[in-house]
Amino acid sequence: MLLAALWVAAGAVGAAPAAEPNTQVPVGSRHYAATAMPDRIVASPAQDAATGFAVSWRSVPLDAAAVLEVTLAGDSPDMGQVRRITARSQALQTENGAAQFHHADVGGLQPDTLYAYRVQGQGSWSAWNHFRTAGTADQSLTVLYFGDTQNKNLSHVSRVIRQGWQTAPDARLAVFAGDLVSGGDGQDDSEWGEWFAAGGWLLPGMAVAPAAGNHEYFEEFEDTPQERRVLGRHWPVSFALPGNGAGVARSTTYWFDYQDLRVVVLDGTSALDLGTAAQQAQWLDGVLTGERPHWTIVVVHQPLYPLRAERDNTVLAEQLRPVLRRHRVDLVLQGHDHTYGRRADEAGDLPQYISSVAGPKQYRLSEQARATMRPVAEDTQLFQVLRIEGRTLRYEARTATGRLYDAFEIRRGRGEARRFTEVTKGRIAQRDCPRPHSPKGRDDRCWE
Repeated sequence: MLLAALWVAAGAVGAAPAAEPNTQVPVGSRHYAATAMPDRIVASPAQDAATGFAVSWRSVPLDAAAVLEVTLAGDSPDMGQVRRITARSQALQTENGAAQFHHADVGGLQPDTLYAYRVQGQGSWSAWNHFRTAGTADQSLTVLYFGDTQNKNLSHVSRVIRQGWQTAPDARLAVFAGDLVSGGDGQDDSEWGEWFAAGGWLLPGMAVAPAAGNHEYFEEFEDTPQERRVLGRHWPVSFALPGNGAGVARSTTYWFDYQDLRVVVLDGTSALDLGTAAQQAQWLDGVLTGERPHWTIVVVHQPLYPLRAERDNTVLAEQLRPVLRRHRVDLVLQGHDHTYGRRADEAGDLPQYISSVAGPKQYRLSEQARATMRPVAEDTQLFQVLRIEGRTLRYEARTATGRLYDAFEIRRGRGEARRFTEVTKGRIAQRDCPRPHSPKGRDDRCWE
C-alpha cells in the first residue's frame, strides 16, 4: 500500500518523462565486443523447414574453421554420436573491434524431430540448443510476428518478446518485419548486440525469419549528388537465410515452406529506393506459381497502405498488389509506420494487410489510416500470434502485457474458397496517443 501511495504521489508531481538513450550501454562502451565464447546465435529455416535449418553465430576471429555439432536430442547428458558441420566465416570490423561471423547449414534431417546443436568459439562451445524441425502439412502450427523492434531493444523490446513467448510457448516460427535496429551513430554493433540480447533463447531455439527494413540500410555519400542506399554490413553476416531470393536483392529476399504455410520475404527498401519493385514482383509471382502449401504469408517492411502521413509507397503497392491478388495471398505482414492498423484488400477480404510495432518508437496515425483501417492503435507495443489448425488460420494481436487487441479467422472451404470472420470478443478498447508530443517534443510522434 505504501509503495502504491508513493507511486501515485510521484505521478501527481507531473514531471515530464525523459527520453531514454537508444542502448543500455554508454557511448564508447565495448560491452558487446566479440569474445572467445560464441554469441549472437540465431537459427533460420531452410527452404524446406522439415528437413533443415541454418545457424549464424559470432566470435573473435578464429585460428581454424568454425564448427557446428548436431545430434538427436535425448534425455541423457551423453549426447552420443554427433555430426560435425564446418561453417563458412566472414570477418567484420566495428566500433566494438574485430569479429568473425559463421554460417552453418544443417540438412538431411527428419521432420518434426527435436535436435540438439552447439557452435564453436575460440577454444570454447556454446550451450546445447534444442531445435525442432517442421512437421507435416496436417500438423498445427503457431507463429509469432513482431513489427519494428528498432529502438531500446534491451530496455523495452525484450518484454514484448518474452510476453509473446509466454503467450504462445508452442510457437515454432518467429517473423520480424524489419527495422530490427536503428543503426548508425557509432553504436551500430551495440544495437545489434542488444537486439540479440532482447531475443534471448528464442533466437537459437526457433526458426527466425527476419525482413530487412530501411534501418538495415544506410546512406552512403549522404548529402552529395552520389547519395545512395547501401545495405548495412551486419545484415548479410547476422543471419543464415535460405539464399533463394530475387537476383536484384538476393541477400534480403527469400522464401520457405513450413508445414502447410509458405512464407515469402521481400525487401521494400530495395524496391522503393533502388528501383527493384518490378523485379521483386516478378520473382514473387514465380515463387507463388504452381503447387504450394494452402496458406501464404508475404512479409515486407513498408506497408502497401501507409498508416503515417506523408508516406508514399505507391510504386511498391502498384507492383505487388496484382500478384498478391492473383495468387490469393492470405496475409501481408508489415511494419515501418510505428503504429498498428489492419485493412482488407480493395478487391475483397483477402489479403489482410497488417502493420504493427513491437518497439517503443511510436508515431501518430494519419487521418487516411483512421478512415480506412479497423482496428488501429497508437502508443502501443504489440506482438501477434498466428495459429494454423487444419482449415483454420486464427490471428491475434496482443499488447505488451498480453491483452487481446485484434483478432480474426480465415477458414478454407473447398477448392480455393476462403471465409473471413472478425473476432471481437475479448478485445480491449481502441488505444490513442494521450500526450500532445513525445518526450523530445515532437508532435509527429507519441513516444521516442
